[in-house]
Amino acid sequence: MQLRYVANRLGQLLLVMFGVSILVFWMLRMIPGDPAQLLLGEYASPQALAELREKLGLNRSYAAQYGIYLTKVLQGDFGRSVRTGAPIFQEIWIRIPATVELAVAAMLIATLFGVAAGVISAVKHRSLWDYTAMFLALIGVSMPIFWLGLMLIYLFSVRMSLFPMMGRLSMGQDLPVVTGLMIVDALLSGNGTLLTDSIHHLILPAFTLSTIPMAIIARITRSSMLEVMHMDYIRTARAKGMGEATVILRHALRNACLPVITVIGLNLGLLLGGAVLTETIFSWPGLGRYVVDSLMARDYAAVQGCILMFAGMMAFINLGVDLIIALLDPRVRIHG
Repeated sequence: MQLRYVANRLGQLLLVMFGVSILVFWMLRMIPGDPAQLLLGEYASPQALAELREKLGLNRSYAAQYGIYLTKVLQGDFGRSVRTGAPIFQEIWIRIPATVELAVAAMLIATLFGVAAGVISAVKHRSLWDYTAMFLALIGVSMPIFWLGLMLIYLFSVRMSLFPMMGRLSMGQDLPVVTGLMIVDALLSGNGTLLTDSIHHLILPAFTLSTIPMAIIARITRSSMLEVMHMDYIRTARAKGMGEATVILRHALRNACLPVITVIGLNLGLLLGGAVLTETIFSWPGLGRYVVDSLMARDYAAVQGCILMFAGMMAFINLGVDLIIALLDPRVRIHG
């Protein structure tokens, strides 16, 4: 049954990707500006502009352009960047590890502190800690990432010189690329200095990106824990003389974690596709910054390739979350 369910979800994924490709294709071409003009400059001759539009296929109808693009994508060809001339898939593949590393680090921070804050708030319901934690969670949800990132850079980088402003490694540092994940590659190389340096560069952008999911996880954990804490099996566990820590961690949190896992999975997908502002502010060489640069240059193929990649990662993460919940909770049944 699970294999049938996975097959159905993969079929739905193909339909979603098809719909996303159409939507992104048409929306990008509604953006004002001529890619040929941007590439050749303001004083380019009409003949040069016409030749470049012919080369890029911009003089054809939108339907014809989309048909050519879809045919190439089905063959595994996302096209070439009009800025660099490199294959889009190659440029995306180079930048994916940076985005994944940042998103996973941010989600680890958000999960650790969010779950802890939510559990303590539920245990100490209507206490000063509860009100303070939920107030901070509200601030975290409401805080604009671009403003928070700039303030953290000003405070911890400019004023206190505790963390670097940008990049993944310090100037002059060279790390052999194996996986593209700086921390993993530093561990594989056995270089403690590079490991410390990569973590040092990761802290500020990861914390900036983690604030919104941390607040959401804290509120969901608190709400789920409060619901579970009034269940009969919790009272039974306490009546058996179990310690409060055992009751909370082994019984309450274990049964309250299902909605939390769902939220973590959804937010991880959003972080992978929504790290644009954070990567731009901290000059993090990931997909988010690449999308911004490509949009500025009207590099349609690059933007389309990135968004298709984001949509695919989000769909696979949702599928993984569904399967994990089905494994953790026997009451959940997967139907094909």
